Amino acid sequence: MGALYRPPSTVSTPHPNTEQTLGKPLSGWRLRLYTIIFEADTRAGQLFDRWLIALILASVAVVVLDSVPAIGTRHATALGALEWGFTLLFTAEYIARLLCVRHPLRYARSFFGVVDLLSVLPTYLALFLPGTHVLVDVRVLRLLRIFRVFKLTAYVAEYQTLGGALVASRRKILVFLSVVMMIVLILGTLMYLVEGPENGFTSIPTAIYWAITTMTTVGFGDITPKTDPGRFIASLVMLLGWGTLAVPTGIVTSEMTAQRQTRSPPTTRTCHECLTEGHTPEALHCLHCGARLPPYQRGG
Repeated sequence: MGALYRPPSTVSTPHPNTEQTLGKPLSGWRLRLYTIIFEADTRAGQLFDRWLIALILASVAVVVLDSVPAIGTRHATALGALEWGFTLLFTAEYIARLLCVRHPLRYARSFFGVVDLLSVLPTYLALFLPGTHVLVDVRVLRLLRIFRVFKLTAYVAEYQTLGGALVASRRKILVFLSVVMMIVLILGTLMYLVEGPENGFTSIPTAIYWAITTMTTVGFGDITPKTDPGRFIASLVMLLGWGTLAVPTGIVTSEMTAQRQTRSPPTTRTCHECLTEGHTPEALHCLHCGARLPPYQRGG
């Protein structure tokens, strides 16, 4: 008797590398910590972000005050203690981020991962550079702590709207700038012919520099027209500058309005795989890598 026929199985077998590719889902304390640190739609996440923003601004204020000779010399001990306190807090935050993400090395190589590292490294590097002959180099390294302010962009949703509007209107802005460059080239050449080297317009590039500072209403005053025709042209350039200032503002504002009308309300839902954020509440998969997203959590 022949062997019994067995129909092919209809149950799909997962690819052996699927788990290695997507990784195991976060759970337990790692998921809770991840939700607090990387997402701001819960009460705990919002509270964490507010405190982090306050600490970032306070640490930047310490850097600024330390650069003032009178304050830095008089309160050196207090400012040093504050700096070490901020450094330890940001170090703990950086370690917590590495512990709760699924791919720590991927986060460490990301833009904000590098910013987190740069915000704490200078203080530790100062420990390994003792001696008065390297104090200048240490101070230069400590200035890297100003990179902390870039972390603010990760917690303000309007930055994404502004960035999207600038990207969407980049061609219009480039066309506008090209028109402005043509205008200042023509006006600079005209002023070079009218005023001449004897009145400070020694070359066409110098005259173009004057046209740019005049059109942008900066007016340093290092070069000024001396003849009546030159002053008349300068007056026209000043009035033209007031008109051109409104053009890029209108371009970006219209793009921001269009994005607000067409885009769903942004959230801070973050993909556990690629750390892409901004997914809508009803999204099931990451818009970047396709990984399945955890359930959306909202806090009051």
